[in-house]
Amino acid sequence: MSRLVVVSNRVPLPSARSRAGGLTVALHAALSEHGGLWFGWSGRRVRGASGEEHVERDGNITYRTIDLSWSDFEEYYNGFANRTLWPLLHFRMDLVDYNRETWDGYRRVNALFAERLARELRPDDIVWVHDYHLIPLAQGLREHGIDNRIGFFLHVPMPSSDLLAALPAHREVFAALSSYDLVGFQTARDLERFQDYVRLFGGGRVIGQGQLETAEGHRFRAGAFPISIDTGKIAQQAAAAERKLPVQKLRDSLTGRQLAIGVDRLDYSKGMPERFRAFERHLERHPERRGLLTFLQIAPPSRGEVPEYQALRQELEGVAGHINGLHAAPDWTPLRYVNRNFPHDVLTGFFRLADVGLVTPLRDGMNLVAKEFVASQDENDPGVLVLSRFAGAASELGEALQVNPYDLDGVADAIAQACVMPLAERRERWHAMMETLKRHDIEAWRRSYLGALAAA
Repeated sequence: MSRLVVVSNRVPLPSARSRAGGLTVALHAALSEHGGLWFGWSGRRVRGASGEEHVERDGNITYRTIDLSWSDFEEYYNGFANRTLWPLLHFRMDLVDYNRETWDGYRRVNALFAERLARELRPDDIVWVHDYHLIPLAQGLREHGIDNRIGFFLHVPMPSSDLLAALPAHREVFAALSSYDLVGFQTARDLERFQDYVRLFGGGRVIGQGQLETAEGHRFRAGAFPISIDTGKIAQQAAAAERKLPVQKLRDSLTGRQLAIGVDRLDYSKGMPERFRAFERHLERHPERRGLLTFLQIAPPSRGEVPEYQALRQELEGVAGHINGLHAAPDWTPLRYVNRNFPHDVLTGFFRLADVGLVTPLRDGMNLVAKEFVASQDENDPGVLVLSRFAGAASELGEALQVNPYDLDGVADAIAQACVMPLAERRERWHAMMETLKRHDIEAWRRSYLGALAAA
């Protein structure tokens, strides 16, 4: 059987498996089936040149990682990947910082990865590349004579063709995707946007749904493969987490009040300032509910060295202070804003406690928190998911209360609706969403993508 080679920006080493998320577990299972290689950046930044390699083996899986120099890290990762591509792919052209120096760094690191990976590939290996950091990787591998089957999966959204075309290097960046045999997206809408780009700005044409041809006549395939979670495991984990001390402390601190929860990495795509203001609008529009609902927002910091993220953190702290200063009572703090990580099993216990899950990103490829919130609920007394229609998960979780995150009044009213929703309706909505998540879990996603890649 063919060996699977997974390539990602960061490689989760065996020593970190206890903290691994569902995606890591699924990819590890795929690699274990027939043996495999996981390749990518080590996470180390060194003062010298990039390129020192490290190899670990765990059973029939090899982990091969590469160190990056500080300058390569700044240009490839902090620069082009996260200050150019990330905002572009999340529809934030106003935050795109493009310059040729970081673009050169992005290409240089991808070329290094391609050179080193090409040495390790066997003729029948299947290569699966993940996310926007590594768009040019297949192109580099082809230049080294690699003709293996290579697939790519984009975990973030694909914006409209007009936005993509606004990037000065858009042809070089997105033409590189045609070097893959299969390009995977989170939703059918993402696939449609990419097909529009190929047709309108890429010089190619759409032969059929998911069948594309470049201006040079090269054909490749694309498809929608919505990523998911380990539904059964999370349900079990959440039920067991009710006995954990942090979960018990949270329950005791509520003193009988309802709980709304949001859990997001600190990022401007998550719509947290808008969510905070929508919660305040809820307090203003529904004064009869004052003191009855506590909103807990957990937002671990990320990319703290990037100015946009520093500004976001300051904004959230200011808005949270304003809401609590204006609306708090001696025995009630409306908004609890927490900037730190919690173990994943504790988070699922928090989800199970919550009456309302607030998942309202301005734009998100999928948003697995929405799915984890649903899977964590007590089937006898489930909470209600308030979900942005601009999250990829909205295409699958139609029974959630779907909202426009820019419509503060609409989100405020959805919070109120969720708080008073009858038990029978909550159960009906939850069962429908849970059935979807059981059928389409992380293993079904993995099998679907790799099956399509094998057939491409």
